[in-house]
Amino acid sequence: MMLRDHHGSLSGLNAVVVGRSNIVGKPMAQLLLKDSCTVTIAHSRTKDLKEVCKRADILVAAVGRAEMITGDYVRPGATVIDVGINRIERDGKNKLVGDVEYASAAAVAGAITPVPGGVGPMTIASLLKNTLIAAKKEF
Repeated sequence: MMLRDHHGSLSGLNAVVVGRSNIVGKPMAQLLLKDSCTVTIAHSRTKDLKEVCKRADILVAAVGRAEMITGDYVRPGATVIDVGINRIERDGKNKLVGDVEYASAAAVAGAITPVPGGVGPMTIASLLKNTLIAAKKEF
């Protein structure tokens, strides 16, 4: 929903999904394919991962490693969706960060989702929407 709202049509865009989990990576790749994106699924062991990511119009980070994707992985103007949520300790405090190092990526990206506050609230909104649709069909 977020990508369609930002881009309109996704047809023909190059998308890279970094992460191959059955929960996020693979379903996200299928959703992007359904919208006629050209999709590459990459992961932490992909050779030349930085170069693979730099070809993306849409970069989805769902690899499960705190701040693994930095700004030099992002093509200028690309849309970055950070699905990761990681707890790290910084300056003696626990902090939530994504799979994308936000500051460096935001300096390059055309649009980027923050962590926290990005895809999490959208997930909840989508679940509520689907619950209402299911309830309406039941009655």
